Amino acid sequence: MHNTHQAIDLPSLRKQKILLLLERDGKVTASELVEHFAVSQDTIRRDLGELAAAGLLQRVHGGALPRPKDTGKDFFTRVGETNEVKRHLARVAAGRAEDGQIVLFDSGSTTLQIAQCLPHALHLTVITPSPMIAIALADHPHVKIILAGGQLNPATLSTGGHEAVRLIQSVKADLLFTGVCALHPQVGITSLHFGEVAVKQALLDSASHVIAVTTSDKLGAVEPFVVAPCSRIHTLITEWDAPDVQAYEQLGLQVQRV
Repeated sequence: MHNTHQAIDLPSLRKQKILLLLERDGKVTASELVEHFAVSQDTIRRDLGELAAAGLLQRVHGGALPRPKDTGKDFFTRVGETNEVKRHLARVAAGRAEDGQIVLFDSGSTTLQIAQCLPHALHLTVITPSPMIAIALADHPHVKIILAGGQLNPATLSTGGHEAVRLIQSVKADLLFTGVCALHPQVGITSLHFGEVAVKQALLDSASHVIAVTTSDKLGAVEPFVVAPCSRIHTLITEWDAPDVQAYEQLGLQVQRV
């Protein structure tokens, strides 16, 4: 029975890893995927076809590209917009993680980048509502991963609901990495998705130190659903030329411009 269960799970896991490779490299070829996963051309062709049918990538001759940009700010659109500035912020943030810590990772394209920048030698316990972050860290030999379960939001590729909140509330973590949708000195941390609010609040409550990582365009912005005041963040890592950071420093945030 165990083998049957494993056979059911593997195609889904493989497709998620294909999407991670696509996000990292900007393109994938069928021949590289065949070699990477040690499966047949037919299997990879079927995987790419199913991912294309779901709107998660664009099939091209011999492989696949990220799907064409649309107006929605879903997970894959945001990851597709990742640039060198975001990667630099992520590398700086990843350097704040220390050996032996319990670390919470919020979902999102920025936090996925941070996870991908963690050194392989680091010993951590990671708790996250993001299956993509869990998969990104699966090849880190010294990282123990706990995935907060619950209903998956297709727009954010994160779990939500009572199950996810309860698990996160049971954790006393050293560190939380969060990428904010919007951060306004008066309004606070806000989100585009109502379903994310309870999970984000639980993450903030469960961490001794909160590091928010964001590009400067998110500063001063407001989304519809309020998560928490800015003062819940301890360290804000943003671009070196970000404007008006004094407003956040006056609220007690340590602002690191890089």
